[in-house]
Amino acid sequence: MGYSLNGSRWLLALLAIAGLGLQAELWFSDDGYRKTLKLRDAVADQRELNAALRDRNAALDAEVINLKQGRDAAEERARTDLGMIGKAETFYQVVPIASTASTAN
Repeated sequence: MGYSLNGSRWLLALLAIAGLGLQAELWFSDDGYRKTLKLRDAVADQRELNAALRDRNAALDAEVINLKQGRDAAEERARTDLGMIGKAETFYQVVPIASTASTAN
């Protein structure tokens, strides 16, 4: 009986060491728990980016629809982006007066 009890202690110790080794590999290896946490963070970051891009795309879609349907939006875009003016409009450019220090030289 003493021999079998001693043998089971060795077997139990060997199994405990193997279990600890597997747990260490799970927690500390690059393919273990740390990689899972990194992947979760990457997925969360990608979801935030996707939400921002989805909002931007919705705004662009609304602008495209507005440009296709209304002339006012196209005119506004031409004024702001291209500096165009209408036929019945007059363009005035205001030039600031040079400072007195630079005119004295």
